[in-house]
Amino acid sequence: MLKSLQHKCFQASLMTFDLPDSLILDTALSVSGLTDYIRLLLEQDEQLRQVWVTGEVSSANHHRSGLFFTLQDTDRTAGIKCVVWNSQLPKLAQMPVAGEQIIILGSIRLYPQRGEYQLSVWQTLPAGVGLQALRYQQLKNRLLAEGLFDAQRKRSLPIHPQTIAVVTSPTAAAWGDIQKTLKQRYPGLHVLFSPATVQGEQAPESIVKAIERVERDGRAEVLILSRGGGAVEELACFNDERVVRSLASCSIPVITGIGHQRDESLADLVADVCVHTPTAAAEMVVPSLSELYTEHRQRVVALHEAVHDSGENAENKLQVLRNRLRRLRLDRQVQQEVEKLAWKRQHLVQITMGRSQQAAQHLELLRQKLATLDPKAVLQRGYAVVRREDGAIARSAAELAVGEDLLIQLGQGRVKVKVIEVNVDA
Repeated sequence: MLKSLQHKCFQASLMTFDLPDSLILDTALSVSGLTDYIRLLLEQDEQLRQVWVTGEVSSANHHRSGLFFTLQDTDRTAGIKCVVWNSQLPKLAQMPVAGEQIIILGSIRLYPQRGEYQLSVWQTLPAGVGLQALRYQQLKNRLLAEGLFDAQRKRSLPIHPQTIAVVTSPTAAAWGDIQKTLKQRYPGLHVLFSPATVQGEQAPESIVKAIERVERDGRAEVLILSRGGGAVEELACFNDERVVRSLASCSIPVITGIGHQRDESLADLVADVCVHTPTAAAEMVVPSLSELYTEHRQRVVALHEAVHDSGENAENKLQVLRNRLRRLRLDRQVQQEVEKLAWKRQHLVQITMGRSQQAAQHLELLRQKLATLDPKAVLQRGYAVVRREDGAIARSAAELAVGEDLLIQLGQGRVKVKVIEVNVDA
């Protein structure tokens, strides 16, 4: 159909006005035919089916079917009507607002009733700085979802580092400020400098390589990444995903000193500590020796005062105890207890002596009884003990035989006799 329409238009262009009316009517197009021809030309064009257009929004009106507005050049030399259907509105990254610069992705469509073409919008993005802000926010949200900005993963800086690495431009004022501050605050500190480009398209790769050099060296205990202030576009390298991930995976603590307080880069968010100037980073990374000495003297004074106060408190407590002892008259109580103990001792001695005398008397009685029962004592009274040859005591005359030898135990000595007669009747 498109080719036939093109052929008819070509043929019509060769005709002159002096041709018969019937021939003109046969070759003339209807309005809808011409409109369809133009619509096909526009809508089948590969470039116009998906086109990016930038401009300023004007005459934005909400309709029940969608949002209608005009996109025009800033110098007002050209404009194009645009429509965003209601189904597409929630998908827009940037809502068209009159007076704002935007970038539109859409396709050309022809409105037959009016013979007007318009841009059917699929997506809108902020232009210029707004586009950078959108990309920044999208990357920030993605890294935030990964947990790269979580406080739990941030490490504390070493208290007294001996070796510090600095990543910045060798020609930047930031490097001079850091050197001066470190030298004033902590003389003798070992500083490793890893130069990098901190502005422009090559900056992200340069910063990543500088960080890798520090890690390969292995001596640094903390790393400073810094540059001075600048425009937003000059600080773009610190929002680069490569730089952010390099800082997140760095094996040593990182402190950033980038730009000024109004600037917040993704590198600041992922760093373990962030401050807003290179000088502030140098001040935070090392203590001041003069401040340390002052703090030391203050601790000595405080310790001396604490010891003195502790001694005074102890002396006061001791005096209080002395006063309490005086009020309690413990000396009198001790004297009374001593007297009680002396009386009990005397009483115990008396009881012990009485029992000892009773025991001695009882012992004498037993001794006397034992003496009376002693065979020797009986013998002393004139009695004798007769024993046979086997040592057995002779208790009856009937046990003895004439001629048998006997041993007689007297009170004084022993005699040996021989039985010459046995009389059992006596």
